[in-house]
Amino acid sequence: MSSGPRFEVTSLGEMLLRLSVPPGVRLQTASRLDICPAGAETNTLAALARLGRRCGWVGGLPENPLGWFAANHLRMAGVDSTGIAWKDGRMGLFFVELSGPPRPSSVWYDRAGSCAAHMRSEDVDWEYLLSSRLLHLTGITPALSESCRELVGEAVRRAKAAAVPLSFDVNYREKLWSAADAKTVLEPLIRKADLLICGRPDAQRLFGCTGPPDEIVRQLREQTGATVVILTVGEEGALALDGEDIYREPAVPVQIIDRIGAGDALAAGVIHGWLEGNLARGLRYGVALAALALSQHGDMLVATPEDLQAVLGGSGSGVQR
Repeated sequence: MSSGPRFEVTSLGEMLLRLSVPPGVRLQTASRLDICPAGAETNTLAALARLGRRCGWVGGLPENPLGWFAANHLRMAGVDSTGIAWKDGRMGLFFVELSGPPRPSSVWYDRAGSCAAHMRSEDVDWEYLLSSRLLHLTGITPALSESCRELVGEAVRRAKAAAVPLSFDVNYREKLWSAADAKTVLEPLIRKADLLICGRPDAQRLFGCTGPPDEIVRQLREQTGATVVILTVGEEGALALDGEDIYREPAVPVQIIDRIGAGDALAAGVIHGWLEGNLARGLRYGVALAALALSQHGDMLVATPEDLQAVLGGSGSGVQR
């Protein structure tokens, strides 16, 4: 007799390697690069797995040391890696300059033609991907290639047919496609999502939502029909709309070390609470995990349940001895 889905959260997307220089160093004069695994979907899964959630990832990786490096980091986080499609080809890369005001941190992609960009339906174990309490997707994957666009569309259709709830993080990347193209592709994918996560700038640029956050989150639901809408508002925190109820959570004060990956950590916290059946708690988890991500180097959050509880309890500073 079946004991339920194999996983609590699964995802489909691209895993990359991030190459960054130390804060304040310019790439054009750098003498060394730090390497770490990255990718919006795997960042979220890794954070959830470290909180004890059963997670599985589907994606394409090259069968070479770079692909093995990425897969090893997934396993270290506790994410199941048996859904990986090992392929001939290259690993997607991106380069990062970490900066503080007045200069923003900058990202340059070198991901065209990666194994992930060539993923097709036959590369996916659909039974594996859909044996889950929740399928989490982002708006980055359909921007990679036409085949990825078709693949994400198929994943959404299959999830709805199998009654697997869908979480979707808009995650617009202007260096990958235009706002107009993103809107055209993403609108049908996010329609009636169970969880929709969107940043205020993306809500404004892609969907024309304006006004204070309370109005923007309602406009997003009206446009998409999503059951629950999460709106992130940067240093102001985040809010969620569930039915007629709006939940608000201020951002946790933090000394920022690395901005990249904080949104994926917030998504993990929201999902963690949603799986518990408590959206308000998920919003608190989300802003706490985002703060932890901002306080660490690298995209993939390393945090334990104890770390999360320490932030929620206000004991996350000082020295533990």
